[in-house]
Amino acid sequence: MLGVERQQAIKTELIAAETPISANTFAKKFGVSRQTIVGDIALLRAAGEEIVSTTQGYRYQPGYAYSQIVVVQHNAEQMEAELMALVDVGVTIQNVQVEHPLYGLLKGELALDSRETVEHFLKQYHTSQGALLSSLTSGLHMHTLKYDQPEQLVQAKAKLAELGILYEN
Repeated sequence: MLGVERQQAIKTELIAAETPISANTFAKKFGVSRQTIVGDIALLRAAGEEIVSTTQGYRYQPGYAYSQIVVVQHNAEQMEAELMALVDVGVTIQNVQVEHPLYGLLKGELALDSRETVEHFLKQYHTSQGALLSSLTSGLHMHTLKYDQPEQLVQAKAKLAELGILYEN
């Protein structure tokens, strides 16, 4: 199978999938290396495909009508309340970003859109040795939120303000 054909097959499977698919799963299916699949995904993204990487694998991210960055500040113990409040109002937490004094903008993909994806992310956080990006900036960080209705952003900001973590200067 040629690379272009494999990439089209990957795209088709991701669009149809209800759960993320790992690079290893694709590698086994197509008889190529995991790194080849990572390269295929990179090429699909470069072509404009909305494929996100999660801790569970890759998934196709549907388009949203709106996107907005919100700024928050909190400690690690408040993370679960923050993430659950956001997905509960129907927004997708696309990423987390921090402004680092040496490296500039650092970004981590999240693609959290339900309590289930948040719970999986939290499990990964608690079992890994990784640190939160916000630990580099005294808890100050940004999230890109994706949503379909303007009211969802209003509700998201209200929830963050209720939690006392919405950063407004």
